[in-house]
Parts: sequence; structure tokens; C-alpha cells
Amino acid sequence: MIEITDDEFWRLAGYIKENYGIHLKAEKQSLVTGRLHNVLLEKGFNNFTDYFRYLKNDTSGKAMATLIEKITTNHTFFMREADHFHFFRDQVLPYLRKTVRDKDLRIWSAACSSGEEAYTLAMILDEFFGKEKAFWDSKVLATDISDKVLNIARKGIYPHEGIASLPANWRMNYFNNYDTDHYILTDKIRKEVIYRKFNLMEPVFPFKRKFNTIFCRNVMIYFDQRTKNELVDKFYANMEYGGYLFIGHSESLNRDLTRFKYIMPAVYRKE
Repeated sequence: MIEITDDEFWRLAGYIKENYGIHLKAEKQSLVTGRLHNVLLEKGFNNFTDYFRYLKNDTSGKAMATLIEKITTNHTFFMREADHFHFFRDQVLPYLRKTVRDKDLRIWSAACSSGEEAYTLAMILDEFFGKEKAFWDSKVLATDISDKVLNIARKGIYPHEGIASLPANWRMNYFNNYDTDHYILTDKIRKEVIYRKFNLMEPVFPFKRKFNTIFCRNVMIYFDQRTKNELVDKFYANMEYGGYLFIGHSESLNRDLTRFKYIMPAVYRKE
């Protein structure tokens, strides 16, 4: 095992935080060593100093992409934290149907991982609007920093056990058999999600219009408080009044600092 020194760890951790906001604490040192060991071997490096030099000098972006994929955990599943989706269906969508006059919904899955969250939203939207759907622009924007998970998401192929807990009518209407072990989402649903690579640490978000709903769940657990506050401020600036922000149940906003109004656990609103 190629061990990382304290100095090497803090240099690497500082670089990651500066570029991606991910705050690696001292106790993550062994995790970083373990997850990057094979990368160093494959590249022929004997120490993390040489690897860090390679990382900073690589202009292709591949080295950083590999690093991010190694140190982040992309764990998600359909209907994760289901109460959020029920609230979105029962409270948010009826409100938006009444108030969005141009029928252009702006919904963002801001850390979409392998796509289950974004596709869940697309299925809810399709079921909610029914025949009205043709009159609405309700495509979901789904972003992530990992090319690997974005490629998985675009394909829309999931194992049988991954969709077993979904309602029977969803499995029937929105999925087709792919092979003996997998289902694939119908084109109808896959075309309702737009996948893009995006870094939430961008100083200015490039969106032309503001969002009605933002899902950014189980991401801010990787950030320190200052980074969280700055990100939440950018969400607020890029959201329509009356819009909703969903975060993970293990996360919370500082109510003394945020301009969002607390609605229920892990759900906030811009008022």
C-alpha cells in the first residue's frame, strides 16, 4: 500500500475543496489512501506527491474525473426518502399547475447520480399531468460532476431489484425488459430528463431562467458550513418565489442565516 503523508493529504484535500467544495476531514486519510491506491499503481507513481503533480498538470480533465469518482459515494435508489416525492406530487405540483402561467416548469435534480431521482420526478410529472402533459414543458434538468454516473443515468437501465419497490403501474407503463436481470426505462421517460455535467461550486450559475423546484439531497454532507451557506444562497438566487428546495434528511439549513422558509424536515421554500 502506498501511504499518503499528512502533508500530501492536506494538499490534496485543499485542492479538492477549492475545486469541488468537498471537505475531507483528517479521519478520511485512510479512505483516500485506499481508494486511490490502484490509481497510483496504474499510473506508475510511487508517492502521492507525484500523483498530485500529475493531477494539477493534466489538461484533459480525466485525472480529476477519476479522482472525484473514487472519493465520492454515488448511492441512490428509486423513491429514496419517499415522503419528499409524495409532498412534491401532492403539494408542490398542484401549486405550480395553478401559478406557472407559461406552462414552463423548471425542475432541477442538482446531484442526480445514476438517475433514479430524476427519473422518479419524470414519472411523477407524467402521472400527475396525464393528458395535459403535452401542453407543459416539464423536462427535468439533472446534473452531476461525475461522467461515470451520468453515463449510467442516460442509459436508463436498472436491475430488477432496483425497481421492485416501485408501484406496479409504473413498472408496467414506464419500463421494458432489457435482459434477464435488467429493465430499461421507456423512451418517453428518458427523453423527459436532460443530463448535464455541472459543478455546484461554479461561482455563478449559468441558467437563464429560475427554477420552481430544486432537489439537492445528500450532497451538502460533504461540504463545510461556509460552502453550504454559499451554495444555498446560489440556490435561492436561482429560484422563483414560491419555489421549493429539497435537501437530504441528514442535512439541515441554518435558519438564522438562510432566507429559505422551513416547511417540513428537509423541505424549504422561497417566500
